[in-house]
Amino acid sequence: MFENYRVYKTDFAGRPLTVETGKMAQLANGECLVRYGDTVVHVAATASAKPRDGVDFFPLSVDYEEKMYSVGKIPGSYLKREGRPTEKATLTCRMIDRPIRPLFPKDLRNDVSIVCTVMSVDHDCSPEIAAMVGTSIALSISDIPWNGPISGVSVGLVDGEYVINPNSEQRKKSKMAVTVASTDSRIAMIEAGADEIPDDVMYGGIMAGHKANQPIIAFIKGIQEEIGKQKFSYPSNEPDEEMMDTIKEFAVDDIRAALDTDDKNVRDARLQPVYDKVHEKFDEVYPDQEAKIDECLYKTQKYVVRRWLLDEQKRVDGRKMDEIRPLAAEVGVLPRAHGSGMFTRGQTQVLTVATLGPLSEEQTFDGIDEQETKRYIHHYNMPSYSTGDTKLSRGPGRREIGHGALAERALAPVIPSVDEFPYTMRLVSEVLSSNGSTSQASICGSTLALMDAGVPIKAPVAGISCGLITEGERWMTMVDIQGLEDFFGDMDFKVAGTHAGITAIQMDLKINGLTPEMIKEALYKTHKARDYIIDEVLLKTIAEPRKELSPYAPKMLSMTIPVEKIREVIGSGGKVIQKICAECGVKVDVEEDGHVFVSGISLENCKRALNIVDTIVNDPEPGAIYNGKVTRVMDFGAFVEIAPGKEGLVHISQLDVKRVNKVTDVVNVGDEVMVKVLNVDDRGRLNLSRREALVEVKGLVPENDVPSGRPPRRPYSRDDHRMGGGGTHTGQRPVPGRSRQR
Repeated sequence: MFENYRVYKTDFAGRPLTVETGKMAQLANGECLVRYGDTVVHVAATASAKPRDGVDFFPLSVDYEEKMYSVGKIPGSYLKREGRPTEKATLTCRMIDRPIRPLFPKDLRNDVSIVCTVMSVDHDCSPEIAAMVGTSIALSISDIPWNGPISGVSVGLVDGEYVINPNSEQRKKSKMAVTVASTDSRIAMIEAGADEIPDDVMYGGIMAGHKANQPIIAFIKGIQEEIGKQKFSYPSNEPDEEMMDTIKEFAVDDIRAALDTDDKNVRDARLQPVYDKVHEKFDEVYPDQEAKIDECLYKTQKYVVRRWLLDEQKRVDGRKMDEIRPLAAEVGVLPRAHGSGMFTRGQTQVLTVATLGPLSEEQTFDGIDEQETKRYIHHYNMPSYSTGDTKLSRGPGRREIGHGALAERALAPVIPSVDEFPYTMRLVSEVLSSNGSTSQASICGSTLALMDAGVPIKAPVAGISCGLITEGERWMTMVDIQGLEDFFGDMDFKVAGTHAGITAIQMDLKINGLTPEMIKEALYKTHKARDYIIDEVLLKTIAEPRKELSPYAPKMLSMTIPVEKIREVIGSGGKVIQKICAECGVKVDVEEDGHVFVSGISLENCKRALNIVDTIVNDPEPGAIYNGKVTRVMDFGAFVEIAPGKEGLVHISQLDVKRVNKVTDVVNVGDEVMVKVLNVDDRGRLNLSRREALVEVKGLVPENDVPSGRPPRRPYSRDDHRMGGGGTHTGQRPVPGRSRQR
């Protein structure tokens, strides 16, 4: 039945890789089922029969679908169906898109769709890598025009050694997580997160990944040679050479004059009359080809910018190749926010706002990944006004999610541990103005916001981008690219890090790959630039994290209790912990390992709640002072609860610094009182003193040594609770002349 069914096998980083094709999705242009260990991913590539009308771009879509059955889970939503893609799935879509997009013909306008369906997950064998390899195979054997194949691997650094496609345990210990995609000659994509890795170590990891890709590329070429289809032809959207030359000759001088400014608004204003002038002259010459006329104008702008860079080493704003745009920064922009920092680079401006919360507000995940929670969260928003456009806000798209994740990855290595700083942190970067490298500006703004919020980060992090222009064997790089250099250039190589090393990389290309020399130069230039930004801007704006948190930020205290005491702190049905929260106006979180975190706006209330927890799990020490609540009043004194389940007697002789004739003259049920522990007997019973607490804390002086007309009684017993009195008191008056039995 399946006469086209084929199976191909190879070894991939020490684990079996099996590719099946010809059995499933037979109506797709190309498809394959990739088995990597027990990970199984199906990839289908399809293309529309005709170009999409009225578009001036290549309509490619990549979808990475995480199926919960792949890890034996039922979705947690009400509908019990997979919902919108997780952030991890969105990032994987972008990671696959970036290396394959430049390899499609520039003039292709047919819709192309890649769908990667994760059907089974073995956490030792990355489904993301399997999907990337499967995408390359599906496109290579299809009839869709594509100049592949590529391969992708992940590279870890474990105990000083590079590891290709590290397994689950190795990933936990790895100092870096780098994904490298390659063609047979060049590096096509880099996505990296690292724990302050030096440039040379990062470069070595990238080259190790490039080398590991080559056997898989050869494997895919073998499959393509055997069963690959002939690529279909398509109508080119490129303007013909005569039309291009004519419009270019007519408009090039006007375009050159319009582009020669460092102000994006001025540039756009200058270009509009040029467009109007060209259309007025050529719309009749080339009827019904307005889109191609615009394409000619775009290519003419690209020609001018690239000629300036390659031939004159001139940038549109007059900067040198390694010169950064004017920089500015400030903190404390928003008075009620827990922390805020605004970073400006040229006409790119980002305001990042930090919010601190209790650990219970950490983000939880319902996905196929091993990660279940996250306490450091970064979100990125880019409204239309930031580019001078007017579009409806429809929530974050893939680009916004990707840039937020990049900033999060860049700062994660310097975030303090839970023990050092027991908070959940959410940062939101609002792009106020965009003229290139907003993602890197958000990293700089986030460093400022974290330090302004008092988060004790290990080191400041800065981000910068490096661009590239190529022509044949000629190439050159420039640091801190603005929008025009990004649009008309060949690369956006983003690197973030501290003085010590790299924390994140993201590389976008418009060409088929980079040489090792290009990567080396980009790493060198970005390191030099980020050092300058850290020293001359970030640290001069705020030299170190603030010592005190914002008065509007929750205060957090923590302690560790024995695991066997957790039940006592929580109480039956949560009654004890709920009572602590209600009385102190705080939030209490108890972890399974015995960590207790108390958060609230008032530091004093947090201390009080933590003291209550400590009292529950540990017997109060004589001399300790507590704030308690009166639970019962007797003739001989008052019972005070200093913590749920911890109650003691304040004898009438210990109620005040002056003589007390009646207990209710001093305290009543429900009153909050400060008491000192006098002693704890061998049965754990507490004897408390309000008198001693007032003397010690408030410095009051007792009127006499025996403030009450009644002699002090012996310590109360359990019978006191049951019988309503001290000792063997029955509530009756003692008979005159009879001695009290002891």
